Formats: sequence, C-alpha cells, structure tokens
Amino acid sequence: MQNKLWKIFIIAGTMLIMSALFLCLYNFRENNRAYESSQDVLVRLTELIPERPDNTQETIRSDAQMNDIFAPYEQKSVQPTVIELDGRQYCGYITLPSLGIELPVLNEWSYPNLKISPCRYSGAPQTNDLIIAAHNYNSHFGQIKNLNSGDEIIFTNCDGEIYIYSVDFTEYVDGYDVDSMLSGSEEWDITLFTCTLSGQSRVTVRGISDSR
Repeated sequence: MQNKLWKIFIIAGTMLIMSALFLCLYNFRENNRAYESSQDVLVRLTELIPERPDNTQETIRSDAQMNDIFAPYEQKSVQPTVIELDGRQYCGYITLPSLGIELPVLNEWSYPNLKISPCRYSGAPQTNDLIIAAHNYNSHFGQIKNLNSGDEIIFTNCDGEIYIYSVDFTEYVDGYDVDSMLSGSEEWDITLFTCTLSGQSRVTVRGISDSR
C-alpha cells in the first residue's frame, strides 16, 4: 500500500514538473513571437510617421490654451490619427529608454490585439489622460515594474507629435478596480499597466508630462 502511494506521488510530481516546463516553454515562445511581430510593425510604422520638430508638444499645448478659452469646459474627447497595417489601426509608438523598449501602440484594446502589441486603453496625449495597456511579456510591459521615478516615457503619435513624460510612481491596482485605474487624471498625464504574474492585480506606472 505504501509503495503504491509513493508511485502515485512520483507520477503526480512528474506531471506537475512537466506542466510547469510546458508553461515556461509556451510563455517563452509567446514572448518571442510578440517581440518579432511588434518589431516588424514598428519598423513599418515609423517609416510612415512624418517627422516633426522636438518642440511640437509644447507648441500645440500653448496654442490650444491661448486660442480656446472654452477648452477647460469641453468634454475630453480626441480621435487620434491612425495608420492601418495588416488590417489593424495604430495610433503611434511608445519608447521606454531606461528599459531599452520601443513598441507600436494599437489604437483599440482587445485580448487578441494585446498579443500583438501594447494598446491604447483610453484617453489621448492631447488631453493628458492617455492609458496604455500591454501583456506582461518581457518584450512588452513585463519590465515596467523596474521603472524608477524620473525615468522617461516617450509617446510619438501618427502625426509625428512627440510627448515626453517622467515616471512619477508605480502602484499595484486590483484587477477589478477599474475606477482606480481611470481616476486621478488631474494628477498624472499617462498611465502604463500590465497584469502581475498571478493576474489578480495590475502593475501601474503613472507619469507626468515634462511640459507641466
């Protein structure tokens, strides 16, 4: 009886080890696939985005504030310029210099889209409330937990306008707490988030525009 129990334990342990190995291999393959796919899109996307002066961000914001006195009372709503590649619409690309990451950003989020590249979850850089979501692949947002206060976040939209932010802080938001993810737009101008390994919460990075 005792020998039989040991055999069951050994078989169960072997199956668990094999399952863990399979999961690691699957994640490794998905990470590589996502990296190759996103970098292919990035090369084509950057070739189609026009170049703009480095001060584009500041010029646009100061003109809007000076010429439109009703702007603070209007509903925040911006339809970004998009570029279509392979049947999908991209609104620009994001650069995280300290992590050596540069990725295209899809204009609309969905689970299939997240397998390809980061996605605009809501908002826009023009309204200072851009939120970008991505999978926790190492080649996507798996490393954003390593961003430090003051690190740069750069977003370039499809009009060639460059928006530069500094990391303010990182927090963990409950996966079901949508209000916490969306709140606080008056305090920060960009949010990046991804799932933790358990999937129960979100690693959330808040950034402030350098033009504030």
